[in-house]
This record gives sequence, C-alpha cells and structure tokens, in this order.
Amino acid sequence: MMRIDEGRVESSMAYSYFSTDFSTRMQNMATTLLLDLWIALRNQMRQPRRTAFSLLIIVGGTVAYLLAGGFIEWTLYAMREATIYSHLGHIQIVRPDYFQKGIADPYAYLLPEQSPELDLVRKRPEVQTLAPRLAFGGLISHGDASVSFLGEGVDPIAEVPLSKWVQIVSGQGLSASAPRGLIMGEGLALNLGVKPGDTVVLLANTKKGGVNAVECTVRGLFYTAVKAYDDTTLRLPIETARSLMRVRGATTWIALLKNTDQTDTVIDRLRSRIDGDKYQLVPWIDLADFYVKTRNLFSKQVEVVKLIIAVIIVLSISNTLSMAVIERTPEIGTVMSLGTRRRDVLRQFLIEGGLLGITGGIAGVAIGAALAHIISSIGIPMPAPPGASRGFTGQIQFSFSLGMSAFMLSVVTTLLASAYPAWKASRTNIVDALRHNR
Repeated sequence: MMRIDEGRVESSMAYSYFSTDFSTRMQNMATTLLLDLWIALRNQMRQPRRTAFSLLIIVGGTVAYLLAGGFIEWTLYAMREATIYSHLGHIQIVRPDYFQKGIADPYAYLLPEQSPELDLVRKRPEVQTLAPRLAFGGLISHGDASVSFLGEGVDPIAEVPLSKWVQIVSGQGLSASAPRGLIMGEGLALNLGVKPGDTVVLLANTKKGGVNAVECTVRGLFYTAVKAYDDTTLRLPIETARSLMRVRGATTWIALLKNTDQTDTVIDRLRSRIDGDKYQLVPWIDLADFYVKTRNLFSKQVEVVKLIIAVIIVLSISNTLSMAVIERTPEIGTVMSLGTRRRDVLRQFLIEGGLLGITGGIAGVAIGAALAHIISSIGIPMPAPPGASRGFTGQIQFSFSLGMSAFMLSVVTTLLASAYPAWKASRTNIVDALRHNR
C-alpha cells in the first residue's frame, strides 16, 4: 500500500515538474517572440521611406485584388440570381429524359396536375413556392405578320416569386382575372410589331395532331438577362395554354427555394423519397450552361490577377529586404560573433517580412472594404454584356472569404519574398561581415 502511495507522490511530482517546465518554456517563447517583433518594428522604422514604399505596394495589391475579385463575385451573383428568378427556378421536376427528348415531343412527358410526390415537394420547409409550367411552341400572328414562338403556360399567382428578374418594360404583368392576356419578350414583340393592348392569335398543334388557335391580348412586354429568351418567348395563364393544347397537367414543375445554397441538400433529400423512374429532379446549375462557362472564365481571370499581384509583391519586397541585408551586414556579423545562431538571424528577417505582410494586409483589406462600399453606393455603369440587350449598374461585393483571401495573399507573398534575403543573411560569413564597408 505504501509503495502505491509513493508511486502516486512521485508521479504527481513528475507531472508538476513537467507542467512547470512547459509553462516556463511557453513564457520564454512568448517573450522571445515579442522581443523579435519589437526589434523587427525598430528595424523597419529605421528606413521609413523604404518601409512606406513596401507597404504601399502591399496595400495597393491587396486593394486591387479585392476590387477586381469583388466585382467578379457580384457579377456572378447577379447573373446567378437573374438566371434563377427569370425562368429556371432552383429545381425543375420533369419526366425522365424530358430535356433530351421532350422538347420535340412534350405531350409524351406530361406531369399530372396533382400527385403525392408534388405535394411532398411543396411541403418541404426549404421550398418557397412550387409552380407548374406547360411548354409549347407554335405561330403567333398580328395583322399580316406571323412569327414562331416558344410559349410557357404559367400560374399567374404562383409565378410571382419566380419572376423577380422578369422586368415588365411596358404594360402590365399576367393576372388570374385576365385568362386571355399574355406577356411577351420585347424582342419577340419588336419582330411582330405589337404593343400592349394589341390582339394576337396563337396557333399550335394539339396533343392529337390537330391545329388549334386562340385569340389573346398583349398585356405587357418584358425583358430578362438573356436576350435569346426575350426574342422568342411569351407567357400566358396555364389554363389558356392547356385549352390551346387540349391537354391537362404540365411539362415542368418549378421549385423555388428560400436559399440557393440549399439546392443540392434539398435534391438529395427528395431523391431518396421520390421514384426516379417517374420523376427527375434537375438543379438549376445543370440547365444554366452560359452561367457555368462564364463562372469558369471569371474564376481563371481572378487567379491570373492574383498571380500578377503576387509576383509584383514578391519582387518588390524581396528587393527591399535584400537592400536591408546589405546595409545591415556589419550588424549581422556583430550579433553572430556574440553568439546569435544563424537560425535566429533567419527568423528575424522572416518576422520583418511577415510584419510587413500583416500590416499591409490589414490596411489593404480595410481600405478595400471601404472603397467597395463607396463604389457600390455610387454604382458602376456597364454596357450590355454578350447575350443581353441592356446595360446594368455594377457593384463590388465584399465578403469575408474574399477578405481572408486578400489578407493571406499579402502575408504569404511577403513571407515568400523574405525567404531568400533571410537565408542570405543567415549564411553571412562572420569575418567578412565585420570587415564590410571598412
């Protein structure tokens, strides 16, 4: 029993010893780090102009990266939202192979008006609205003019949240109280020569192969972010479209979520509960080919900008620290002759470079965030992008991830720039360093 007690005492003493030793070492390391930081700060203040020039380069590069990256982030965000809230929605529910074969024969891929699966989707807490659409095509006539069109029969009430980016430029939107009223893209209206209030005739093939026509009134003209869509598409109440096509049901059910980031999660959960042989759930990203290609292009452009800024910072800071090494060669020889190890000299110059990067990064992110807010409040007039008919007012979107990326860019590049001068300083020959400039 006594042996056990003695063992416990010895174990307790050993733990106390190692705990005290660890605490002492940590305190010594903290003291050494603070001393190194103080020495690095004093060394940088010895050459205020050179230090200010280095900080100006780091801050300028950080701000440039933030503004360029923020503008691209906002552009992609606006394009994504315009794509979703103009005609795609977040999730499209269709029959399997509809997008491969159903465009040519939509009647073979009709969805029912109601089903337990659709009710399941509608009751999901992430779903804001679920709206039916009936796609069809045909000819539209006004006077002596006739052109082909792509039509969408929609629910005027359920479609409202889905059409935030469908801008009515003339007239008014769809209404449940006007079943024979339609809206069309301004490009299609220009080709046909119609305006709000005009009467047009829609001609389409029915499910049984016959031809049917319906007379409608143009309630309004719209435009979206996609000019090709505006040049060919019209919308009318889904009951009128069903009457024209002599069918029931819909070709697509469009689900709008409360948050775009929930798209993949909701699809995964729904696919586990919905029969894949009857229904196919398609995320908006699979249908937004133009957006995906634009995002990939802009992502590469951001990486190029980051690389250019990194090269500029590395070359500038490396040159600045190399000059500092040359000027302080006698000092390096003196401290090394007094017993300072080469790795301590290496650490000191790396700390000086890291301090420049941290200071410049913090200042650059702060200035960049302020400029992004000011520029966004004013707006950036932009011409119409490819595939669009109207220009827009751009903004700069500042995000935490972008700010961290800019900060890490400044810190990492300055540390890389400090590596060679620090190594060169640590390899200095003591005798030659003491005789330097003598």
